[in-house]
Amino acid sequence: MSKHTKSHIFSITLFMLLMTLISPVKTDAITEDEASHHQEDVTEAIYSYEDAIKETIYVESTLDSDQDGNPDRIAADIIRPKETNEDLKAPVIMDASPYYESMGRGNESEIKDPDEDGINDMFPLYYDNYFVPRGYAVVQVDMVGTNNSDGCPTTGGHEEIESIKVVIDWLNGKGTAWDRDGNEIKADWATGKVGMIGKSYDGTLANGAAAAGIEGLETIVPIGAISSWYDYYRYGGIPFYHNGPGGLSERVTSSERVDQCAPVREEIRIASDDETGDYNDFWDERNFVTDADKVNASVFAIHGLNDYNVKANHFSNWWEELAEHDVPRKLWLAQTGHVDPFDFRRAEWVHTLHQWFDYWLLDIENGIMDEPMVDIERAADEWETQSNWPDSDSKAVKVRLSPASEDLPGTLMTSPVINNLTQSFIDNPDQTEQQMVEDQFTTKDNRLLFLSPELNSEVQLSGVPELDIQASIDKDNTNLTALIVDYGTDERINHRNAGEGIRTLDLETCWGASSSVDDACYKETEKTTHEAPYEVVTHGWLDAQNRESLENSIPLNPGENDNFQWETLPEDYIFKEGHRIGIIIAGSSDRWLIPDNNQATFEVSLGQSNITLPIVGGKSALDEALGYDGGTSPESATAMKEIVQYYEDDDALDSSSSARALSLHLTSIERFESQENTEKVIKHLAAFKQLLDHQMDNKWMSEEAYQVLKADTDFLIQKWQ
Repeated sequence: MSKHTKSHIFSITLFMLLMTLISPVKTDAITEDEASHHQEDVTEAIYSYEDAIKETIYVESTLDSDQDGNPDRIAADIIRPKETNEDLKAPVIMDASPYYESMGRGNESEIKDPDEDGINDMFPLYYDNYFVPRGYAVVQVDMVGTNNSDGCPTTGGHEEIESIKVVIDWLNGKGTAWDRDGNEIKADWATGKVGMIGKSYDGTLANGAAAAGIEGLETIVPIGAISSWYDYYRYGGIPFYHNGPGGLSERVTSSERVDQCAPVREEIRIASDDETGDYNDFWDERNFVTDADKVNASVFAIHGLNDYNVKANHFSNWWEELAEHDVPRKLWLAQTGHVDPFDFRRAEWVHTLHQWFDYWLLDIENGIMDEPMVDIERAADEWETQSNWPDSDSKAVKVRLSPASEDLPGTLMTSPVINNLTQSFIDNPDQTEQQMVEDQFTTKDNRLLFLSPELNSEVQLSGVPELDIQASIDKDNTNLTALIVDYGTDERINHRNAGEGIRTLDLETCWGASSSVDDACYKETEKTTHEAPYEVVTHGWLDAQNRESLENSIPLNPGENDNFQWETLPEDYIFKEGHRIGIIIAGSSDRWLIPDNNQATFEVSLGQSNITLPIVGGKSALDEALGYDGGTSPESATAMKEIVQYYEDDDALDSSSSARALSLHLTSIERFESQENTEKVIKHLAAFKQLLDHQMDNKWMSEEAYQVLKADTDFLIQKWQ
């Protein structure tokens, strides 16, 4: 059934209005209605939660993940309106999870069987309380090997996604399932439309199910979710810690089968290859991004930009590939860490989620897809919208690392640094991140730090910064760390505290209907802030032996120059007026990854090293904020010829003939400069600007080369006037 009738969605009889158990419960001062959740064009709470049907089913699979010779059966708990036993057909909201037995879900760690009597009394989280009265069924699947499902977890392996698929297939009339008493049972009450939701591992299962192209999966809502398990346990070839996949597998395995699943965990430990940290077939199986072309479901992704559990590259890599394949999508980016939107933007979240599911599972035209695609939190509870992410006006700006000035250990330039200068540092595996970042005006042995001037106006970073560092290293292996830092005292969300940016309060608010065993009331939260002199905006790391690829480790040749290219984590951040942008290059980062103990010495070639920043407004916006004219302030046409040569070497000019035309024109200007013929110097510089315009119009040079050479031309004209 493609759409509920209007009588299903909107008709509310007097009897239904008197069913107070279905209405939002008021526990202190806030109710659902007061939070503006009761609107036209959304499903109404007209079904009894107290009378809802609860059942546990076991779906047959073709899996034998515990290798015991028997097919694994996958357990799922279902709650649905009693009217589904009559003529009501319900879509499904599914939260598949490995955490229903012990670790629990949500800020209050709810589990299915809190009294441990073997019966799943609870449906963790509020999805059942809120959506079942509105005509939805909620299905909570025990991932393979967890809680009441058979088998063993494989930490992102195909077995885990298959355990979700068999349940979705069953909801669409395919496959076989039994109830607790062994009776075969069918989902003849279901529309066949499924929306998956969940935070962390739960959202990861949703990503994996979407990447498998499962029929009937209409939408997913991944919250702080993994898109590639390699990126969860590695960054640039460096493990975050040892035996991560095996350790997590043991943590989520059903308590009855921990010993039985030990051989599976040993296979995982060996296959994941901590020794090299390289990307291999084990990780490729667990990379959902590569299968984005199979995604048929819409995606509403939520992620904390300061989530250092499931780091932000999980959303950005996934988002980029979804865009490539025109997947309908929406995105919320918060300034918190690994936090559910129910705990950082509760009222707006429930309302938006309600609209999202109504649109994708019930075909209700409510305008949700006409809203701006992206919501971004700028400061505590201050949100803005964008049409997309990265911001549509974001442009790549190459920022060079420049030598120290009188009061700075290093500076940042938006134009070429011609001199072949170097700066060195020594990797200290015991150096803390605080030591890397603090004392920004001081030169230190174990880092390089490059600072901008104080900003004349705000600068928005939107996208993924990229490092390109040329250096010689005196050992055959080492790690590299890059930090982008906002230096300037400000009130910021304290996302490094225990709550990762939130504090749990005693006040409860209720979201949906309650029953005697499962209430809809949850503790409120508030943002935690602190005044801090700096903010580490984003990080990026690289194993030097993985400089050419993540698949193969290649030892360095000590003392030889090499190029090291890697990305930082994505960001959307505004540097305020009066602050400084800082770029830090260092070795090991003990706080986040396994450090290298070689204590290598790095000799960094500044003129050949840069960081590309995605700046809203591009180079001109950054130059304006930095107080730069955009060029190199050349002394003569001879100096400009060096810039032309630089851009030719950098492949920023379309051909050698393009560079030759520019150089020949500058040679003419050199002659007039030597004659001190002011009139002809100015005349030929003006003609040079026309040549630049012509080459840019024909796309024979890069945007940066054009801007720098044009600024340099204007600089020389002013000098000669």
